[in-house]
Amino acid sequence: MLRIHFTDGDLARVHLAREPDPVWETLLGLHQLTAPRRGLPVFAPWRRDARARLAEGHLAGPVRMLSTLAPASAGYWPDFLTPGASADGLETALKALRATPKPRLRQEMDRLSETHPLPGWAHRLAGGEPHRMEEVATAFRLVHRTIITPDWTGAARTTEADRALRTRVLRDRGVHGLLDSFRPLMDWRPPVLHVRYPEDRDLHLGGRGLRLIPSHFCWRTPIALADPSLPQVLAYPVTHPPVWAPPVTRDRRPEALATLLGRTRARVLAALNTTATTGEVARRLNISAPSASEHITALREVSLAHSRRTGSQVVHTLTPLGTALLRGELPPHHPAA
Repeated sequence: MLRIHFTDGDLARVHLAREPDPVWETLLGLHQLTAPRRGLPVFAPWRRDARARLAEGHLAGPVRMLSTLAPASAGYWPDFLTPGASADGLETALKALRATPKPRLRQEMDRLSETHPLPGWAHRLAGGEPHRMEEVATAFRLVHRTIITPDWTGAARTTEADRALRTRVLRDRGVHGLLDSFRPLMDWRPPVLHVRYPEDRDLHLGGRGLRLIPSHFCWRTPIALADPSLPQVLAYPVTHPPVWAPPVTRDRRPEALATLLGRTRARVLAALNTTATTGEVARRLNISAPSASEHITALREVSLAHSRRTGSQVVHTLTPLGTALLRGELPPHHPAA
């Protein structure tokens, strides 16, 4: 269990990441590919395509390098791999990575070597060889471009749905409501956030605040930085709908929705393009709440909508498949083998 201790100053400095973090998604995406235990079934199509792209690009070396530094089986990987500058994009993050102070680099690599035997190049990296760090930056860039960039739209949709939900809760119920909305992953018992975690430790924010990063590829438990002295972040897994749609291609016209679903249900689908409660959908469309509930249930049962309880409210939003249908787009067809 990770216990994160907040002061009043920390509560005023809690904020949500604006978009998926390119560095976290690259490492956690690799974990989906290389984890000893099978990754989330929802990513099976993505894993198939990502492995094919890596093989086509002959990127076994970069994958091996990043997997050595951030093993899927490890409870620890060096914090220098996930610099705070990643909030401003991959290239800014890689610039910060290259600038890692040598004493910190040595300390974090030594800690990794305590649980995972490291090859010779990793020891030379720990020794501060500049060209080794450049190799790590290049590996990040190649792997991100190959397995993350092609599906960035899907990752952005999934994390944006979560962000919309959290932003709504923050607006309606304040920061206490926001922290309370993460059950069952986290349990907010003021002033401590209890987080499901593979190790038992306490983290005192001490007025620095906390950056919450919704992650497309994170799974099982949230992830915090190992060094308590750094600006603190918490990457957490978003909820995935039963069907995950790969990047979509233009195939249908939006105006066909009324014919396909019926006019009212098509309007409900469109209304869920932004997160809403049943009552809000009813008011937007000037229909009764029972009618709105019936249509939302029907959309949810075919994986076009997703519902989630936050406190006393249930809010609804579109799944990636629902968004694709609303936009007149369909996922690519993969014939059965």
